[in-house]
Amino acid sequence: MEVMTIAPGKAEERRQRGEGLHFVDVRSPAEYEAVHAEGAKLYPLDELRPKQIAVELGISEKQPVVLLCAGGGRARKAAEKFHAEGIPHCLVVEGGTQAWEAAGLPVLKGKGVISIERQVRIGAGTLILTGVLLGFFIHPGWYILSGFTGGGLIFAGITDWCGMGLLLAKMPWNQK
Repeated sequence: MEVMTIAPGKAEERRQRGEGLHFVDVRSPAEYEAVHAEGAKLYPLDELRPKQIAVELGISEKQPVVLLCAGGGRARKAAEKFHAEGIPHCLVVEGGTQAWEAAGLPVLKGKGVISIERQVRIGAGTLILTGVLLGFFIHPGWYILSGFTGGGLIFAGITDWCGMGLLLAKMPWNQK
């Protein structure tokens, strides 16, 4: 299955021409609240129900869904979910909301929140530093914590699946 992409500017041009695009943001509620493309509806990736969304929005070949996330990774996963449920009319915005905003396209901003990607970097860095310090000062067995965290980062980089990110997205501060 090939995921179809669209440049942010092209998506906005098509919307301005009245082509009936449906914009869906698949980030966490807190990320969406911080900034989102004007007119995008929130359907977090971990709660995504493609068939229900297709019925609600009227997704069709003539009115496809345009998927957004922070940088494009979660939107690709959402497109795969849509395809798996027999809804192939999906376009993923290249570069996600970051590229959308950088292109000067209309966004709505709310209160700021640290992105999930930054939260993962902070959490992983904290675990690695903690493991090193505990291993040095308390017992060498603590170095395992740093190794496990580093292995998790390598796994996330190779597979584009981040368990820590999914867990952090469910935390209370990342919800509405």
